[in-house]
Amino acid sequence: MATSNRNVFINCPFDAQYQVFFRAIVFTVKRSGFQPRCALEVDDGSENRLEKICKIIAESRYGVHDISRTALDRKSRLPRFNMPLELGLFIGAKKFGSGQASKRCAIFDTEQYRYQKFISDIAGQDIHAHGDDHRTLIGKLAGWLRDQSNDPKVPGGRAIAAEFDTFLVRLPAICRGRALAPDELTFGDLAQLTAAYITETA
Repeated sequence: MATSNRNVFINCPFDAQYQVFFRAIVFTVKRSGFQPRCALEVDDGSENRLEKICKIIAESRYGVHDISRTALDRKSRLPRFNMPLELGLFIGAKKFGSGQASKRCAIFDTEQYRYQKFISDIAGQDIHAHGDDHRTLIGKLAGWLRDQSNDPKVPGGRAIAAEFDTFLVRLPAICRGRALAPDELTFGDLAQLTAAYITETA
């Protein structure tokens, strides 16, 4: 895999409760000069979801994995293991995939050592705790991405967090200009609007 690859695979929940975090990750990745990728980017009913995820992982040098929502579902009383599964796929690709050895990833959880209670096989990995605060997540992710890019033009996490908060305030008006409602944005919409906003304001 080329070291110039700027794709970042985003592995996180996509539900309404996590929406601000997801948008924060996409914004931070774009603002740091990278390209966000995730399973939502292509809606193709003819393609197997796992195959689609594996393809994106293979095409992405970097990965952002938030395993903080690995908890019992209120209705089924069963845990949500999609995020640990996709983290395992990413680590496996780095370990065994042809041309994948240059992969790097950042792993996030609510608390730094909470993951050891349900996924102890990755004990020893560096886990970033965000404490369920999207600004903390932005700060730590921005720092990690800045280390990967070595780009002196990339701003710090606090600056990006402030920019993101302004983006959220302006998002309804931005959406109205596109005849969209903020709650109906697809991943493609979000990526395009984020890129355009950053180009106009950065």
